[in-house]
Amino acid sequence: MLDIFRGLKNLVKISHVNTDSPVFRLHYSITVMILMAFSLIVTTKQYVGNPIDCVHTKDIPEEVLNTYCWIHSTYALKSLFLKKVGSEVPYPGVGNSDGKNIDKKIYKYYQWVCFCLFFQAILFYTPRWLWKSWEGGKIHALMMDLDIGICSEIEKKQKKKLLLDYLWDNLRYHNWWAYRYYICEFLSLVNVIGQMFLMNRFFDGEFMTFGLDVITHMEADQEDRMDPMIYIFPRMTKCTFYKYGVSGEVERHDAICILPLNVVNEKIYIFLWFWFIILTILTTLTIFYRIIIIFSPRMRVYLLRLRFSVPWA
Repeated sequence: MLDIFRGLKNLVKISHVNTDSPVFRLHYSITVMILMAFSLIVTTKQYVGNPIDCVHTKDIPEEVLNTYCWIHSTYALKSLFLKKVGSEVPYPGVGNSDGKNIDKKIYKYYQWVCFCLFFQAILFYTPRWLWKSWEGGKIHALMMDLDIGICSEIEKKQKKKLLLDYLWDNLRYHNWWAYRYYICEFLSLVNVIGQMFLMNRFFDGEFMTFGLDVITHMEADQEDRMDPMIYIFPRMTKCTFYKYGVSGEVERHDAICILPLNVVNEKIYIFLWFWFIILTILTTLTIFYRIIIIFSPRMRVYLLRLRFSVPWA
């Protein structure tokens, strides 16, 4: 697995020939590298050591109870998150659950976090893969190794003349080629917004305002507000295990489980929330910029002259 993640360095390699914008590179380069690194961290902690530790009785083997509670999920009680820890409850959300099935909040996503992060990385790289297929190395071919710098001056002039002649002769024949790139940028925007809704569904509707809730909690009195990180990623939950007793009756065993992996998960997703918001804002501004230069020829001329320091006639 480590050999797979060593290939991430190819995502951030510096190229002298750029066929996309810096914002687009943030999606398929930096974001994919971040998501893959997070997936590796969670996978390592999940499958090396105990991702869950449950308080067990002598009647149930420790490994059996831990495995059962990890596979079948755990739960907490919503009404107990605002109770005072130490006097009313042992931990936010943990307490007597008799007759409170409606009040239960089931945590069934922590087993899938590493796979979800990997899937997100694939989604972020998809627009880049699509653009590479459409672009087909055209820009690199047109460069004719002019970026290497070992050509003689005569050879450089000849290549530049060939490039200028090609661009002039095909002045209006690459519009669809450019529109394909704009489509890929738009797909990047759709992807990052869609992933916000995907994460919101993944965390039972709690992710969309996660970052704002954390900021609000940090500014408010801790005793007056529920910690959103503990609510979504609790360190302690409950698990119910059923087994047959000596007389053949079904026995109910209530266990308390520690989830040390959620300490990592909460930091990952609070970072991803802010990172996705930044990507959404930057990509939206880029899309507006593309719309302006598509529908305003005068703006395209102005930007071209500004970039290449061409004096106005």
